[in-house]
Amino acid sequence: MSTTKVYVVYYSLYGHVDSMAREIQKGANSVEGVEATLWQVPETLPEKILEKMKAPAKADDVPEIRPEQLVEADGFLFGSPSRFGMMAAQVKAFFDATHELWATQALAGRPAGVFWSTGFHGGGQELTALTFITQLAHHGMIFVPLGYTFGSGMFEMNEVKGGSSYGAGTYAADGSRQPTKLELQQAFHQGKYVAEITKKLKKSSPQV
Repeated sequence: MSTTKVYVVYYSLYGHVDSMAREIQKGANSVEGVEATLWQVPETLPEKILEKMKAPAKADDVPEIRPEQLVEADGFLFGSPSRFGMMAAQVKAFFDATHELWATQALAGRPAGVFWSTGFHGGGQELTALTFITQLAHHGMIFVPLGYTFGSGMFEMNEVKGGSSYGAGTYAADGSRQPTKLELQQAFHQGKYVAEITKKLKKSSPQV
């Protein structure tokens, strides 16, 4: 049986989305026959601006991805911090660079989930996910929402928890808050869930 490849493609400025991505990768890799790989989208901000923003160095164990590499995967999980209620410009720039893939509908029919980080409750926990959906729709990809498959964790009211039926999420607050155990568990679940669906779709309709 051939390996099902899931690409976890994300942008992270302060590390919150990176933490979520790694847990999502673990969840995807927990599915037998699935190989999940982490990829970063290219940075677009100048180094001097990043220094002023006090952004830490990017993870050196995660390579940057080129648009044409997306065709190698059977399914995806795309992650981004929220910027004014929508995906970060770096992620949008990456999708803008996928024109040739769009022109040939090379990614049509492939499943994709989304995840994110926002500063606070009104920072785009669901709007950020919705801005991803327009990109997926134009590529003919199949959006895989989390739904309420995370069970009781979806209804947690005794602690702050990011995420929604659209996907896994976390809150960064002023940047000092890190993803909680529950948020990371939700991320793991999402990775596993999307990987299982990707594997089923590949089995029923092999891509050539």
